[in-house]
Amino acid sequence: MVFKSAPVALLSALFVGQAMAASTSELPAPVKALTERGLEVVGTFAAPGGLTGYAGTVQGQPIAVYLTSDGKHVVVGNMLDENGKDLTSAPLDKLVNGPRNEAAWKKLPESGWVRDGKEDAPRIIYMFDDPECPYCHKFWKEARPWVDAGKVQIRHVMVGIITRNSPDEAAVILASKDPAALLAKHEQNYRGEGKNQLDASKVPQSAHDKVQANAELMQELGLSATPAIFYQKPDGSIGLLSGAPQGPLMEEVMGGPMPKGK
Repeated sequence: MVFKSAPVALLSALFVGQAMAASTSELPAPVKALTERGLEVVGTFAAPGGLTGYAGTVQGQPIAVYLTSDGKHVVVGNMLDENGKDLTSAPLDKLVNGPRNEAAWKKLPESGWVRDGKEDAPRIIYMFDDPECPYCHKFWKEARPWVDAGKVQIRHVMVGIITRNSPDEAAVILASKDPAALLAKHEQNYRGEGKNQLDASKVPQSAHDKVQANAELMQELGLSATPAIFYQKPDGSIGLLSGAPQGPLMEEVMGGPMPKGK
């Protein structure tokens, strides 16, 4: 078996972080030591080679820790078998990502979002969207066949995290008398590079508050970039994709192949 290094930022956080796990009294000493440096343990899982896996998070990001059979050492990162197969992703999905995505799915309907697509579309997708995000625009453009065919409704959870203009632009869209129409117009005229400046001079504070609340929700969910797309996977569980989907993944996110004639 082979271990693949965890992201440097996560490993660094384990040694400089100050967060504490809620209950660490029964953890083995090496794992407990990591909780004192930022690791929050969510659960355990069986691992090859006499190791015990601990699934957890560091600064909101999923990570695995493997305890050696003597209980005296830990290895942090992803485990690979002799064929290069990742043995860590599935346990993390089950113990960390799955429950977190399910919880997010329940919270997202109460966020400040804009409907893109027919109200009675059979499939709903939630997307954290910054008006200045080029990858958000890319996904918006490539999703048109499904949306225009009435197959999918995308709920754009508006945030402003990319440019100085982003928060105001997100608030303008949310405060519009017809948010869906303004969002569509904005995307149709998208130019990027901070040029999509919408007039925020008459936007009520309540719209700015919604944008801020969306940003706080995004942070609470451990997300740091847009687009962040929540969708129902074929098995009924909730998936999370960061970035614009491509190829077969696009069909999975949209719930099926591109509608014919589009």
